[in-house]
Amino acid sequence: MAISFEIPERVLQEREMLKSVAENIMRPESRYLDEHEHQRPHSFIKAMWYVLRDQQAKALQKLTNGEDKPKREGPGITYVRMIVLAEQLSWGDVGQYLCMPAPLLAGSAIEAVGTKEQKLRFLKRFAEGEPKWGAMAMTEPGAGSDTSAIQTTATFDPETNEWILNGEKIFCTNGKLALEESDGIVVVWATVDRNAGRAGMKPFVVEAGTPGVKIGKVEIKHGIRASDTAAIVLDNARIPAENLLGSPEVIQREGTAGFKGAMATFDASRPMVAASAIGVGRAALEFLKEKLAEHGIQIPYGVPYHQLSAVQRDVLEMEMQLKAAWLLTLRAASMLDHGLHNSLEASMAKVKAGKVVTQVTQKAVELLGTMGYSREWLVEKWMRDGKINDIYEGTGQINLLIVARRILGYTSRELQ
Repeated sequence: MAISFEIPERVLQEREMLKSVAENIMRPESRYLDEHEHQRPHSFIKAMWYVLRDQQAKALQKLTNGEDKPKREGPGITYVRMIVLAEQLSWGDVGQYLCMPAPLLAGSAIEAVGTKEQKLRFLKRFAEGEPKWGAMAMTEPGAGSDTSAIQTTATFDPETNEWILNGEKIFCTNGKLALEESDGIVVVWATVDRNAGRAGMKPFVVEAGTPGVKIGKVEIKHGIRASDTAAIVLDNARIPAENLLGSPEVIQREGTAGFKGAMATFDASRPMVAASAIGVGRAALEFLKEKLAEHGIQIPYGVPYHQLSAVQRDVLEMEMQLKAAWLLTLRAASMLDHGLHNSLEASMAKVKAGKVVTQVTQKAVELLGTMGYSREWLVEKWMRDGKINDIYEGTGQINLLIVARRILGYTSRELQ
């Protein structure tokens, strides 16, 4: 399959608008919000809410009209647009970007597993009223990368036609934002049968204000400090039966619907994480080149490698790695827009971008010396912010395992 690596003109125009938001709203507040963790980026939220609300309204109208998968010549641009948005806004400030008032991972799970009625019901709230947030809760104190170890339980009560959820989730990005605001939602992954492993995993939409759901510890973090990362405690939380996404049936076989739904969510979200990483890396690289130019150090192109200084070679290597990560990310997103399965490509993009942003931001700090390490410049913040992209949405090691399994044809039991 041939995929063009040209960004559609319509998306390029949107990127210019986002660049203005990043430069004029996000960057000026970046240091303040980093030093005042969990204070909300109100200016950014207000600016993005009206844009995102209108987009969500248009998408829902298409879904209502049965046009969610319209017949057309050629692919769509939904996911390419999303990664361009993630990259540009993360260039502005990744912590603020993560506070974007949108369904985010909750929306990805609903899109991947939910029925048309559920999509309309749960996502409609993001097209009206005041800003609100979506989140997803999967990680637990004893279940990180090994999702089969999830202990949060869901027990069905036939008398009330409700599911009763009990357990604790941790490291939930925007969990506090989603649950503190009216109409916010969190997709909680729980097991309906602990003995079934991944086959028993099911996603439940938990709405803000649900009795028995409370926010636990809110993490103090190394980076992305404008965004909250919270624990969620479920104590006999009663969830309407219709809030279960997909079927409650437990099917004992590899690749069951519940687990496949989780993986489909990650197939859509991992290119977004990769794009976010690239945005942070680009911010650090552009700043580095600007400071080097102030001291008369230019980066020549088309010059033999052996004629370059060590610093020039380092900068060219940083540019090359960022571009390689971007091409992988663009391919992963484009495959979704073509209606193709992209699990391998999504993990490849996530691995590459997570590694590259770590290397690029650290090298930028190194080359800028003492000032790079100081808090006077944002480059040290970008180094702290960038590392999370190698950790959440599946660590770099886990995604490398996924890539190896896909390429070599091994199951998770055969290659661990």
